[in-house]
Amino acid sequence: MSTPDNNSNGGGMSVREAGKRGGDRVKEKYGSEFYEAIGRKGGEATKSKYGPTFYEEIGAKGGQKPKRTPADA
Repeated sequence: MSTPDNNSNGGGMSVREAGKRGGDRVKEKYGSEFYEAIGRKGGEATKSKYGPTFYEEIGAKGGQKPKRTPADA
């Protein structure tokens, strides 16, 4: 059975290769500033939707190990 990341159908390209080529074409056409701008827009939208305390909460979670219960082990 074939997976999306391999090229076993002979002649086509994998989903991964297609995504890479598409991203490279967008970067070539619009430049890296395009990605910076859409990232900034996404950050502003998240900030307006969830507020600054959201960033405080996720920032505090960064670097912490997930809590595991004995049932998870």
